[in-house]
Amino acid sequence: MVSSVRRLIMASISNTLSLKYGLSLWCPQSAPLNRIHKGSCSFPSRSFRRCFTVSASSFANENREFVIVGGGNAAGYAAKTFVEHGMANGKLCIVSKEAYAPYERPALTKAYLFPLDKKPARLPGFHTCVGSGGERQTPDWYKEQGIEMLYEDPVANVDIEKQTLTTNSGKLLKYGSLIIATGCSASRFPDKIGGNLPGVHYIRDVADADSLITSLEKARKVVVVGGGYIGMEVAAATSGWKLDTTVIFPEDHLMPRLFTSSLGQKYEKLYQDYGVKFIKGTSIKNLEAGSDGHVSGVKLENGSTIEADTVVIGIGAKPAVVPFEKIGLNSTVGGIQVDGQFRTSIPGIFAIGDVAAFPLKMYNRISRVEHVDHARRSAQHCVKSLLTAHTDTYDYLPYFYSRVFEYEGSPRKVWWQFFGDNVGETVEIGNFDPKVATFWIDSGKLKGVLLESGTAEEFQLLPKLARSQPSVDKAKLQNASSVEEALEIARASLQVGTAA
Repeated sequence: MVSSVRRLIMASISNTLSLKYGLSLWCPQSAPLNRIHKGSCSFPSRSFRRCFTVSASSFANENREFVIVGGGNAAGYAAKTFVEHGMANGKLCIVSKEAYAPYERPALTKAYLFPLDKKPARLPGFHTCVGSGGERQTPDWYKEQGIEMLYEDPVANVDIEKQTLTTNSGKLLKYGSLIIATGCSASRFPDKIGGNLPGVHYIRDVADADSLITSLEKARKVVVVGGGYIGMEVAAATSGWKLDTTVIFPEDHLMPRLFTSSLGQKYEKLYQDYGVKFIKGTSIKNLEAGSDGHVSGVKLENGSTIEADTVVIGIGAKPAVVPFEKIGLNSTVGGIQVDGQFRTSIPGIFAIGDVAAFPLKMYNRISRVEHVDHARRSAQHCVKSLLTAHTDTYDYLPYFYSRVFEYEGSPRKVWWQFFGDNVGETVEIGNFDPKVATFWIDSGKLKGVLLESGTAEEFQLLPKLARSQPSVDKAKLQNASSVEEALEIARASLQVGTAA
């Protein structure tokens, strides 16, 4: 009888408070907050006590209601969403390996690398959430919101059964709900081929970027390894320093995962106008060191050597899953497997941002997206699902962009945006005068679109096209005399589809 009454009382409380998966009503004496999974309660057969809200001053003990592991973009936007729902003060802890409060990471390969006389970006100027027009969340902001920040103390171990985290310093944290936002780590060259020689750089955080800037101040010849995002953005920055810059990559054109060959060649020509050189279609054998042990050159597989006193490696990144492997990884795209609300296979544990392998609803596939836009949106979606009755599946539209050559005195600024999926045939319009647009068409439907140097109105059209996937007349697009005309043809197709 007592057991039946208890169940009725607890069900009533749960319905009244609309608490969801990951939140707690009660917890056992010997454990942290217990969890509710998909609306059902599962409690151990021990005595219970009410778990009251933890005050900001109660952080002296090891219990935390919500813990975010990771201090990047996703963590900053998650914190913002907790604050908006009144669930941060005295309840939220962020555990970071970095020395800084969360910041807009894309700045590190863009404005942060501007020459020192051309107004480079510096903290606190780009703390989250200024990248999306939001408030600048400085370290003082976290204090004012009652959010506990643990800096330079990454998580070394997780005990799923006990719901505890242990940091590198030995600090023990008990959590009620855990959000993994660890992002990615840079892919590195092995030591045996010179991957850690003095003068060799990787960029993932402020310390990395500061180290690179110190090298650039003394550099004469820079080699950038990799023709993707990092390679393009770093090469654009070093050209502003008036440094001899060579970009080396094994593919036949820049940004091969997104750009067509024709589009890649157009960007290469633009970079060459800034003095950047390219060596394509070749692999690197090893990095060479001078008599002082500092990097002195890059030896290619064909036996030739490119002189360099500074080398930047931008060959991709790997999801930072350690020490969370046991939570459940995706063997195809990497990262931690989650559902459409960013729930892992373990009740009460979530993963967001770069590290999350999630269902990409509109294309019906599992994906992992390494981009700031996804980091922001996944964080907000996850926290809303955790704190409210929000049950919508994450419906993300892939979006990528880059902005380079934006330093003072640059003869031309470059800014492109892409939305959708780069599948099917392509139609390319324009010749960098200053615009160029590429449309991806599959089975008669517009699947993706990239635009360089568009107006605000033109950029706003792109996600509408990519999400609606209207039927489009390929021949009409091919015969367009300008980017503007091509976009109008696509816009008209969108309107026809809406009317139908």
